[in-house]
Amino acid sequence: MTEQQLPSWADPSVSPADLDAQGVSRRGLLRRAGLFGAAFALGSAATPAFAASGKRGLGGDDPRLAYLVGDHHVHSVYSHDAKYTFSQQARAAAKYGLDWMVFNEHSNFGHARYGAKLEHAEIVRARSENPRQLIFQGLEWYIPAAEHCTVFAAPGPHETDLLTQFELAYDGKLLGYTEGSAGAADTARNEAHAVKAIKWLAEQRRSGYVDDVLVIANHPLRLGIDSPHEMRGWRDAAPEIMIGMEGAPGAQGAAIPGWRGTTSIRGEYENKPSAQSWPGFPADAYLTYGGFDWATATVGGLWDSMLAEGSLFSITTNSDNHRTVFDTWKNGDWPAGQNFDNTGKLPDPVNTGTPQPGSDFWPGEFSRTHVGVTRYGYRAVMAGLRAGRVWVDHGHLLDGLDVRVKRDCDAGRGVTLGGRLRIRRGERITLYVTVTSASRPNPQGILPELAHVDVIRGAVRGPVTDRDSWRAPDTRVVHTKDVSGRKGTYTLRVPLTAGDESFYVRLRGSDGKRNGAGYLGTAIDPHGPIPHTPGDGDPWADTWFYSNPVFVDVVG
Repeated sequence: MTEQQLPSWADPSVSPADLDAQGVSRRGLLRRAGLFGAAFALGSAATPAFAASGKRGLGGDDPRLAYLVGDHHVHSVYSHDAKYTFSQQARAAAKYGLDWMVFNEHSNFGHARYGAKLEHAEIVRARSENPRQLIFQGLEWYIPAAEHCTVFAAPGPHETDLLTQFELAYDGKLLGYTEGSAGAADTARNEAHAVKAIKWLAEQRRSGYVDDVLVIANHPLRLGIDSPHEMRGWRDAAPEIMIGMEGAPGAQGAAIPGWRGTTSIRGEYENKPSAQSWPGFPADAYLTYGGFDWATATVGGLWDSMLAEGSLFSITTNSDNHRTVFDTWKNGDWPAGQNFDNTGKLPDPVNTGTPQPGSDFWPGEFSRTHVGVTRYGYRAVMAGLRAGRVWVDHGHLLDGLDVRVKRDCDAGRGVTLGGRLRIRRGERITLYVTVTSASRPNPQGILPELAHVDVIRGAVRGPVTDRDSWRAPDTRVVHTKDVSGRKGTYTLRVPLTAGDESFYVRLRGSDGKRNGAGYLGTAIDPHGPIPHTPGDGDPWADTWFYSNPVFVDVVG
């Protein structure tokens, strides 16, 4: 089913006339208005304010946005190590307010030979049964010489064929292209094959074989095998396809006290460096900080070093749902003679009535990726992700976030997340951060309260000489706003001084319950996320939000 064939209320050409200038989640907005399922059937009522400006000169005037909430990393019985049916996952996603989700099943021969086509039939049925959700088919790619990626395509006649061809031709596990240690004989070949894979996807999009396709690196520092030069190589191969990485992994319930054990870490980041790991990562890189990957959580670290080159590289968060904490279902038993290799599908699960092992939350229950769109539809979500109009939160910390950077002399809306504002040297600009506080208890029964908003700024210096660099020495927290006790919708205004050098700003904030000196010291980050004690990492008691950057290009 292509996007054009969706019901009229989900037509990609329809503009959401009732969007909220504060960027509140579409689902929450429509719930309050009682308009769910019909709000995007108002194309004739759309006003010019919601159309993107065609002018890209100085100043910028990005459109108003609605934020669709989603999860790009969900597994089902079509993954060899998961256990839920499509209907179970879709019902959970609806319960927790997701607008879009990606089923990205693990690659293996059973999946490629049998599971992918069976899965597609279920996805088509799930789209029909859940018309208020955008459900993508994807693949969890074992990157040659590295970790995993989510690969997903826009709905269309070739979405399954694309993923299957890609799986068989480029998957590191299927090809045996797993070697990635420094100096090993096959490492260079394997790394080059990963770059070739991303270029192949880009060509399928350019040729029109599929309408769109995106790639996002999953849990990048879990094993330490995604080196900085590999990540830069993937990005540079096709930045319109390889758009970013998980800023925070799934498996956020792994360290709930008394649940999995005394060595458990949020995200299941419980590994030590191996022969396959990139040797330049410190041992602390294998931990999560406030539930976020070290690459993202370290101010002045790997993510910032990539942004300091002046290229967008987005972050996301997700459930990576395989086995939900405290859930009572177990995998069903195999019929005689059947296994995953000859069926591509696990038996449907059985309810035992007794809690089973697991580290994950349901899609949308804890981790949420918010994508700014101007229209409702599959390609609109993908366009929003590609443009970097993304912010993420844990524990439903916020109802809404809208970020704009604007020249003080302009009357327009300015530039939002993922965008670029062009200014002349010496011009005055202001960062506007509009926050909508949580208005209802989260799934844990807690009414989240945001304690602070941090503004992080970094100089843009262009491409690095050392492709394995993971430091951005000119990035630091430059403003902290105490917002404790503030409710409803409010706007923070932060003047930004523009010198001779281009720069970017990004945002972060938390409930204020766990923070301390950032990984690179208090002068850079005085109250950043910190690791928890192994086995004692209640995720609901340590929640954060992060936003993508806005770039400010100084010209003339």
